[in-house]
Amino acid sequence: MAGINRRAVLVNGTALAVAGPALAAPSPAALHRRLICLDTHLDAPMNFSRAGWDIMQRHGGDIDTTQLDYPRMVRGGLDGGFFAIYTPQGPETPEGFLAMRDAAFLRAAEIREMVAAHPKQFELAFTAKDAARIAAKGKRIVYQSIENSSPLGNDVSLLRVFYRLGVRMAGPIHFKSNQLGDSATDAKRWNGLSPMGKDFVALCNELGIVVDQSHSSDDVFDQMLELSKAPIICSHSGCRAVHDHPRNLDDARIKKLAAAGSTIQINSYNEYLVTVPPNPERQRAQGAIRAAARLPAGATRPQILAAQRKQRAAMKELDRQYPIPRASFEDFMQHVTHALDLVGPDHVGLGPDWDGGGGVTGMEDVASLPKVTERLVKLGYAEAQLAQFWGGNALRVLGAAQAARKA
Repeated sequence: MAGINRRAVLVNGTALAVAGPALAAPSPAALHRRLICLDTHLDAPMNFSRAGWDIMQRHGGDIDTTQLDYPRMVRGGLDGGFFAIYTPQGPETPEGFLAMRDAAFLRAAEIREMVAAHPKQFELAFTAKDAARIAAKGKRIVYQSIENSSPLGNDVSLLRVFYRLGVRMAGPIHFKSNQLGDSATDAKRWNGLSPMGKDFVALCNELGIVVDQSHSSDDVFDQMLELSKAPIICSHSGCRAVHDHPRNLDDARIKKLAAAGSTIQINSYNEYLVTVPPNPERQRAQGAIRAAARLPAGATRPQILAAQRKQRAAMKELDRQYPIPRASFEDFMQHVTHALDLVGPDHVGLGPDWDGGGGVTGMEDVASLPKVTERLVKLGYAEAQLAQFWGGNALRVLGAAQAARKA
């Protein structure tokens, strides 16, 4: 957005958009670039330590399977969002907890190192007000979040350290139930939150960290909503009325989320949009492809590019050999429009899960995001409503969490 005379547009007292000289009826593309566009769940940090991978270089296409980098953020008008400290669920043993803790600290360090290496393009954000200030400088906004808080082990107070590192949103659970509570995609262990999980919610409130329900069970949702002093968030979820999957929220809970002042951020993960039958052979082959793509430190640029192209070709062959139903942009927009019709633009946003399994046919990476604005403009949504959808709702929830901390 370099070269644009940017100024904050206030909606209900919150800076949500940027604009240059006043224009009559801007095109959807121009309107999209006037907004502060935030994504509440970015898994791109898992690429930051990949040999030869550079966020300043254009990836994707015939190069590799990643979905976010600086050139595509600029092209897609994505001003930033919550970069996830994701840790796969490991054994709940002393050794397992230590390994997860160290992996989470390393991922947090990688996020900060990426920002430090590119100070003209990125800046860390810690408060809701930081977004407009950073966007006004033409930089990308980097909030930090935690996906799967199992790295806390048996000491929830470790969350204080992550807060000092910059974490402002945290989800307790991922695909597997853990010491904090039940997953939406695993067997029940606690019928909701564990005692430690309830302490986790209380400490998030104390620190001003937004509690993220995505991946947690319905019971966890109900208990989070009851226990939290501040609005919780669903950073990357979908609508169960559109596609019946346990990771999606039913209409009654979406309405409760909105009534509490919060927002559901719509996911583009294939299995949450369309039915995908289990395919163990494909999963094993996909794991082998990913393992083969790992390169040792010190690999040369030609070696890296060759490995990336080989990986891309192998994935194409995998899709040919083991085809699966693939969600489309229309499938994704059904979730968006259902949520908008249900609770309105003050309670819906986006968290497509880039580099974490998200992306649909017709919206493969962050460069495609203007298509969403174009569709919503055709449906009659005004600039102020789109400003809420694209960033204002998430910033309102973050501001409410920080206000509750001071109360």
